Amino acid sequence: QVQLVESGGGSVQPGGSLTLRCVDSGYFGSAYCMGWFRQAPGKEREGVAITDSRGDTTYVESVEGRFSVSQDIVKRTLHLQMNNVKPEDTGMYYCAIGFVRRIGDPCPVEYDTWGQGTQVTVSS
Repeated sequence: QVQLVESGGGSVQPGGSLTLRCVDSGYFGSAYCMGWFRQAPGKEREGVAITDSRGDTTYVESVEGRFSVSQDIVKRTLHLQMNNVKPEDTGMYYCAIGFVRRIGDPCPVEYDTWGQGTQVTVSS
């Protein structure tokens, strides 16, 4: 059974940095997409950074140039490096995995497995 566990959230001041981690376990192959999502109070969940099965990541415009994704294959950990954070970055952050049939396939609309989430609060 595939499991994802996020960590690294907390409170940070505007302009600061935070690193989120998503550790996966269980068996799955290489044909998958992984994404970071967030949900702010009263708002819909949105995709923050989506990494396709070839390892290419796209970011929502609001975090472009500030957030970056990296993956440690050996440690089975996906990182979300958040720099120059803003109050509007506040929310519950989730990682998720969505399986595809073959490497190179488009990422799915519905993801298969989600982590429990980690809270990020950006305030003065």
